[in-house]
This record gives sequence, structure tokens and C-alpha cells, in this order.
Amino acid sequence: MLNLFQILILSLVQATAELLPVSSSAHVIVVEKLMGLDPASPEMTFFLVMLHTGTMLAVIVYFWPRWKVLFFEGKAVSFIKMIFLATLFTGVVGLGLKKFIEKVIFRHVPHAEVEMLFRNLPLIAVALFLVGLVIIAAGRKKAPSLLLDMDEEITSKSAVLIGMVQGLCLPFRGFSRSGATISTALFCGISRDLAEQFSFALAVVLTPVAIFLELHRLLKSNMFVLNGPSGLVGLLSHGIIGMILSALTGLVALSWLSSWLERGRWKFFGYYCLVASMVVGLLSYIHHWN
Repeated sequence: MLNLFQILILSLVQATAELLPVSSSAHVIVVEKLMGLDPASPEMTFFLVMLHTGTMLAVIVYFWPRWKVLFFEGKAVSFIKMIFLATLFTGVVGLGLKKFIEKVIFRHVPHAEVEMLFRNLPLIAVALFLVGLVIIAAGRKKAPSLLLDMDEEITSKSAVLIGMVQGLCLPFRGFSRSGATISTALFCGISRDLAEQFSFALAVVLTPVAIFLELHRLLKSNMFVLNGPSGLVGLLSHGIIGMILSALTGLVALSWLSSWLERGRWKFFGYYCLVASMVVGLLSYIHHWN
């Protein structure tokens, strides 16, 4: 089981990388590998979802003042409809990819799960490189002002496209969800402020589903007793500590993200992803991690 030092490091890394478009999962998986942990195990994927929950609490606290403005402007109904439309297409693409990977790519592997990809550092390196290129391209595109236009709304076409891109991100650790969805919104001509709000609203909706699926996977694995430091109760207590730490760190990371969006520095996150992909690829080569 995790010790407090490991919980602290993983929480800080996950929260910072989750709310910046640099793929938290890729960073956490590399750190887990360096700590000798298995990122594909039910315990670690569930713990990671608990950390995601902490960052989503930070998202709600940070964006709530902006989301309240949508209600006062009468845009809340349209915004919520577009959130659920995008989430629907995320489910279609994400579940479709999951079934394809498990039934076709891993057809010769007994009890195959898409989480097996989380051990594959070369694949993570490629995903980081690709999302880096997407972020750089979106950052170079002339986007509307950060300030939200009073009449601006997410269209159905944009919501569907953003949702499908989010679905592509789910099985591929390294392909940053926030980086890909915000970049897609920018390509659709959406202002930076609304792109940021929409991307993180999608994440808030997706998190409870992810928690349920990972908890179900954990219980189905029959690896845990209920009580004790090595049981489900112990993992939950560690997860709650990590969740609080990731929430506090997440608030700082969101301030950073908004500042760089406002100053037109979005592309620099892409450059970071390119460098990170090379580092992950080098680590994979040196240690033969697969």
C-alpha cells in the first residue's frame, strides 16, 4: 500500500498536471513506475480517480463564479444541454474504443482490460507528442478574446466534436483530455474563456462515472478485504488524503492555466508535451518498460 510520502508526491503531480494541458495520467504513471507501483492495477487506477475527484472539487470552486454568470445571462439551459450532448458522444467513442481494444487488439489476452495500455510507456510517449502538436497548432490559431461574448454559445456541432475528441483521450494516457478538448474548442472558433469553462465542466460530469467504473473494477478484482490498512477502507482513507491535497494544488494550477490562456501562451504547454514525450520515450528505452 501507499505511504504518506507517495500519496503527497502523487497528489501534487496529478493535480498540477491534471489542470494544465500536459496529461496528468502520463506524469502520474511515470512517477508510479519510478516508485515501483503498477499503474494498471485496480488499486492504483482507483486511487488515481480519487485524485481526479480532488481536482474536480478545485474546478467547481474555481469556475463557480463564472458558471453563475451563465445562469444570470439565461445561457445555463443551452450550456447544460451542450455538456450532456458532448458527454453522450464521449461515451459512444470511449466505450467503442474500449471494446475494440479489449476484443480486437487484446483478443488473445485472457481477461484483457483497456487499463493494460497504462503500462505501455512508448504509447504514452507517442500520445504526449501528438497532443503537443495539437496544442501548438491551436495556440498559433488566432482565437477570440478571453473575455466571454455576451451572445456566444457552444453550438451542437462544436459540442459533438469536442465530445468525440474527449472520448479518444480516455483509453490513451498521455493524450491530455483538457489539452485536446480546449484545443478543439479553439479550432471551432470558441473564445478561450468559454473553451476553458466547457472543457472543465465536461470533466466534472465525467468524474462520477469514472469513480463508479473504477470502484466496480476494484471490487470485481477480489483483491481486497474491506478493513485494514491493505483493504478497501485503507485505500479510501489514503484516497481522501490525496483528494484534499490535489484539490488545494489544483486551485493554484487553474490560476496558472487561466493566466497563460489570457496571455496567449497556450502553445507553450504543447512545447512542454513534446519535451515530456521525449523524456518518457527515453525512460522507456533505458528501463525497457512496457
